[in-house]
Amino acid sequence: MHDFRWGAACAIAAVSVLSGPAQASDHLDAPSVTADPAADIADLFAWMSPDGRRVNLVMTLVAHRFSDRLQYVFHVDSGARFGKTTASTSIACRFDAAGTAECWAGDEDYLHGDASQPAGLEGRNQRFRVFAGLRDDPFFNNVKGARAAMNAAGNAKAKVDAAGCPMLDEATSRAVLDAWRHTDGGPARNFLQGWKVAALVVSVDRDVVARGGKLLAVWGGTYGS
Repeated sequence: MHDFRWGAACAIAAVSVLSGPAQASDHLDAPSVTADPAADIADLFAWMSPDGRRVNLVMTLVAHRFSDRLQYVFHVDSGARFGKTTASTSIACRFDAAGTAECWAGDEDYLHGDASQPAGLEGRNQRFRVFAGLRDDPFFNNVKGARAAMNAAGNAKAKVDAAGCPMLDEATSRAVLDAWRHTDGGPARNFLQGWKVAALVVSVDRDVVARGGKLLAVWGGTYGS
């Protein structure tokens, strides 16, 4: 099954200590990806359970459904030192036309069935659990504020350092930050409020994905033929 033929989209969450959360946003990819919203990764989240025994992973898709022509894969690289991973585990899911899920947690566990109920579906060996269904987009995205901040920075007559990066003075920095915190001069508003996404949620035993050490690098991809 582990035949990842081409990557339609990819999002990297972070390299993080197992106790720390990580997230990545990847809205609006290249045309080849946005042409199929079911292949377009919106956000990727990773964090540990409070007891440190489970790794929780979330991948959201711009579409409201999962494609029966794609595989959805979390790649978890692990190592004992920051930036030095020595092992990799893939957690992969695919769906049929009816939405039935088929998922693998490396070579440790497997599940097949309806994963759309709130409790999700547990693997045969009880090493991981999967939910796949429609949810509110969890990412707060103040688009207008971000654009206003970029305009404020772009309009500033800033000096440039040796690397070619603009050096903003304190007043401009405050103006940029203030613009980012507001929408049209008022409180920040979430552009994605009420937006629905297809969410693939996985909770997996830590030792399944941390064979190389306690530091994890998480990234996700969608793959098709």
